[in-house]
Amino acid sequence: MIYTLDKIKEMADGDEDFILSIITVFLEEIPQDLEGLEKAVNDRDHENTYQLAHKIKPNVDILGMEQTRALALEIETLGKDLGSFDEIEAKFPNLKQDVLQVIAELQSDFGI
Repeated sequence: MIYTLDKIKEMADGDEDFILSIITVFLEEIPQDLEGLEKAVNDRDHENTYQLAHKIKPNVDILGMEQTRALALEIETLGKDLGSFDEIEAKFPNLKQDVLQVIAELQSDFGI
């Protein structure tokens, strides 16, 4: 398991419906954002790479995915600063793998 619910539980203060709603929104939005980011990376589109990595970052952060958050930040920064797409392309597969793994784990753990 590469995610933790600690941050969400702290925010939820015992509200299980709140926890489930955060997970549900994550599962609805992140696959589209990840797909968009992959397209932006493949198209070598700095602006959309920056924007989508920026959007993904807090979503993985709230699930305690520190390594994935760090990758999203690196990709975001490279996109914003018109950095090397070779670097972005080297980092993106790890981000994608982590996110897809967490999506599968959340779907299994929450029966969604």
